[in-house]
Amino acid sequence: MRPRGRVDPSHPFLNNLNPRLVMPAPETATPVDRSQRLYNFSAGPATLPEEVLVEAKDELPVYDHTGASVMEISHRSPAYDKIEESAREHLRALLDLDDDWHILFLQGGASMQFYQVPLNFLPEDGVADYVITGRWGTKAIKEARRVGDVNVAASSEADDFSYVPDVDHWDLSDNASYVHITTNETVNGNQMTDDPVLDVPVVTDASSEFLSRPMDLEGYGLVYAGAQKNIGPAGVTVVLVHDDFLERKKDPLPTMLDYGTHVERRFNTPPVFPIYMVEKVGRWLRNQGGLDAIHAVNKRKARKLYDKIDDTEFYRGTVQSGSRSMMNVTFRLHDPDLEPVFLKEAEQHGLLSLKGHRTVGGIRASIYNAMPEEGVDTLVEFMNEFERSHG
Repeated sequence: MRPRGRVDPSHPFLNNLNPRLVMPAPETATPVDRSQRLYNFSAGPATLPEEVLVEAKDELPVYDHTGASVMEISHRSPAYDKIEESAREHLRALLDLDDDWHILFLQGGASMQFYQVPLNFLPEDGVADYVITGRWGTKAIKEARRVGDVNVAASSEADDFSYVPDVDHWDLSDNASYVHITTNETVNGNQMTDDPVLDVPVVTDASSEFLSRPMDLEGYGLVYAGAQKNIGPAGVTVVLVHDDFLERKKDPLPTMLDYGTHVERRFNTPPVFPIYMVEKVGRWLRNQGGLDAIHAVNKRKARKLYDKIDDTEFYRGTVQSGSRSMMNVTFRLHDPDLEPVFLKEAEQHGLLSLKGHRTVGGIRASIYNAMPEEGVDTLVEFMNEFERSHG
């Protein structure tokens, strides 16, 4: 089922879309026609809603009677002001944010936030707790150690990050400035099932699951997410920072790395086009029924895929059942030599970017908000056929 929207079905862009990919037997498969839109399971930059792409295509030469493209208008113009204000309005509505939350559109990706967070909030004589559940948490703590003292409160590295340590088992410091977590690990395919509420503010890298589910923000001081996973194209990072946490910020700081700079005003030229796309994705999500509605779809998509993985011993999940990600489904084949064959034949059937991260290998299907349910259905059908042919 394709995402609902206001797209004109006669639009020429849509004439190039595959309504459903027909799966020939492996021996008759031919190279896929890449002039058509296929099912993109990339972990990021990831698939975007078709309605959003069509709307952006129509507006690209001239945006809203400005006489210029959105990429050409001034970032100080009333036209751009409306884009940024609308993007914030959508985020506030989707996450039920009150005025104590500041919404920033920054650059440098989540990787910049790995350093910017401790630079702002880890005092010289303080300590920060880090829960390590995969590759990105490992990178975050590396950057924090450049700034000050950090404590590994919990880690599943010894078990190949196959689970998320239960919060009751976290070894938290008595005087931590904050606790950093990664709610969804893109590479390793695990996800926290609850938003922790602790005695100190929680900071999270939510890049791969942001806006895929409702969030209980009570325990958070700061949330950051690179847009290219679930909410837009690469180039902008959404940062939510609570006013109470912001008051703990160190001073003085480098101007561009000081959250206070960006709370106070639009200091420099923002990534206009990515923010424009975030605004459209936010509106699209609200049109779908908000985060409760998209969460229900996401759970259904993930359940279909995990049910297939668990159905036989031909496929094997890499994450324990209680910690499996809804966004990044990772698995292996019973015979590792078949994995390159699986990837090649999947691509011939229009199922793209299923190769696992280079550091872990295997298969990874990223099924973000914009992946239509029929894309998951088609992948499951292919997995059934591949098992019949190679099992």
